[in-house]
Amino acid sequence: MEPTRPALPTYDDVLGAARRLQGIAHRTPVLRSSTADERLGAQLFFKCENLQRMGAFKFRGAYNTLVQLDAAQRERGVLAFSSGNHAQAIALSARLLDMPAVIVMPEDAPASKMAATREYGAQVVTYDRFNEDREAISRRLAAERGMVLVPPFDHPHVIAGQGTAALELLQDVPGLDYLFVCLGGGGLLSGCLLAAQHLAPSCKVVGVEPEAGNDVQQSLQAGHIVHIPTPHTIADGAQSQAPGTLTFAIIQRLVHGVVTVADAQLVQALRFFAERMKMVVEPTGALAFAGAEHTGADLRGARVGVVVSGGNVDLPRYARFLAD
Repeated sequence: MEPTRPALPTYDDVLGAARRLQGIAHRTPVLRSSTADERLGAQLFFKCENLQRMGAFKFRGAYNTLVQLDAAQRERGVLAFSSGNHAQAIALSARLLDMPAVIVMPEDAPASKMAATREYGAQVVTYDRFNEDREAISRRLAAERGMVLVPPFDHPHVIAGQGTAALELLQDVPGLDYLFVCLGGGGLLSGCLLAAQHLAPSCKVVGVEPEAGNDVQQSLQAGHIVHIPTPHTIADGAQSQAPGTLTFAIIQRLVHGVVTVADAQLVQALRFFAERMKMVVEPTGALAFAGAEHTGADLRGARVGVVVSGGNVDLPRYARFLAD
């Protein structure tokens, strides 16, 4: 007998997540750039999740999930798999809630992300992302240790938590015509779609994937989930091989479209954030802005939201991006 698939989260779940996160997560600022406005001939509104706790939007979904666990589950602890930001988010949330945490991370994950995960108190177990199955490793460890497995995107509480980023943006900046959102496994995009559907139903929400990792774009074209090899891209937070069943169901129903950008375009976006907005942004965090710049859509005169999803990058690696 197959396990029952969780129900899809709703806008009410996003509202519930916002209540749980109030006073815990940062209400991140929405910043403007006259240079960006001039480049695109539009009004851009940057939702700066690089300034969120632990440096990325992932804290929202992680805390919203862990805070709903019962006492017995909290005592046994949580296990997650992640290339970095979900790892740090789970580790920090577990520390805040006094729970043990184990994180399965690729051995080539950015050193700063791995170090931060350990500093938040989690145990890190490494694997080879190109030759080993992180989900199989995680399921085995969770079963052996009796821990709750919290996936990085395909979980209703995770999706609802991530949706609070768009909820805040659309409350602060009503009347957006477009919203660009980075896209890996689809947790952030699907949560943002739930918020936008209710707060700005005419807003066109666009997901942005790395050119080398367009699994969601391929899945939408095929009409079903498509699996791809682990993509080689500097956007390490978007190296997913397929969208989740929950995230894809929401994206397929609500998204306006999905576009892709090349790594070189991400580097250009990183330089823009550093030079013009004085912000450290990781490559995955630059996907949405790069997508807005290179989407091909006519954004002139539009009010455009851009979710800057994270700012966790190794400084030596970041310096190379800026110097190239």
